[in-house]
Amino acid sequence: MDDAGLVERYLEHVRVEKRLAARTVELYALDLQKLSQQATQAGVALTQVHNAHVRRWVAQMHGAGRSGRGIGLILSGWRGFYAWLGREGLVKSNPVVDVKAPRAPKPLPKALSVDDAVQLAQFSADQGDAWLEARDAAMVELLYGCGLRVGELVGLDVQASTVAKGWVDLQAGEAHVLGKGSKRRSVPVGSKAIAALQAWLQLRAASKHAPQAPLFIGRNGTRLSAQAIWQRLRQRSLQAGLATPVHPHMLRHSFASHVLQSSGDLRAVQELLGHASIATTQVYTRLDFQHLAKAYDAAHPRAKRKD
Repeated sequence: MDDAGLVERYLEHVRVEKRLAARTVELYALDLQKLSQQATQAGVALTQVHNAHVRRWVAQMHGAGRSGRGIGLILSGWRGFYAWLGREGLVKSNPVVDVKAPRAPKPLPKALSVDDAVQLAQFSADQGDAWLEARDAAMVELLYGCGLRVGELVGLDVQASTVAKGWVDLQAGEAHVLGKGSKRRSVPVGSKAIAALQAWLQLRAASKHAPQAPLFIGRNGTRLSAQAIWQRLRQRSLQAGLATPVHPHMLRHSFASHVLQSSGDLRAVQELLGHASIATTQVYTRLDFQHLAKAYDAAHPRAKRKD
């Protein structure tokens, strides 16, 4: 059977026997069309393709600008095709079995500039709602000032207890939170955050429906959800005039980046963020270098780069 016949038999197999969705079968057909074209150009039949052929084709796709993820999906389709050929006794080995797509570069976490972060922290919404303003200002101060995850912020209670996931000790200037993997950690709370929390707690205590436990509550007295915090922060960042809507994790990234820029102490940033591995924290060294490169390009007369 020729190459076209083999491809058609395989597509019939995944369509009828494996009952894959029509769109999936369509994508498999496109991947196998590319495989057939590559094999034809190399002067070999599909059953004669070797590992070296596949590696060369992967390199060509990568050189042409195709993403690692896109190449990985193509290889997955080819791998399944050759696995089927092996079960049919048409090939002795799968030439794709140990071929991996190029690793896609990890995108840098989005962080605010120092000026934008300060602008957001100092922003005061003129809505005539002091209760809402005090609550949102305190949340921003804790997210940016302590580098908390939104789940850690949600879990904060007014005071320590045997069932509390986290709480803030205003006298000691510390926030005690329950992070990923149920690991507890303590982080320092700055004077601005303490002042914002004191203002919020004063108004919170006067609230008619305020429960004893949750630190951040909604109008009905229930613990504020992570989704509600996302929405409030997005709205607040737009009102503050920031070009990009801000989400809670962006403030955590900003906290880490700005502390690292100022201190250069990667191990301390790891402890503050509650990362189990220093490798997770090292992404912020890339952010720091990006900051330095921009400053260099902007300031040094011989650093202007042509596009």
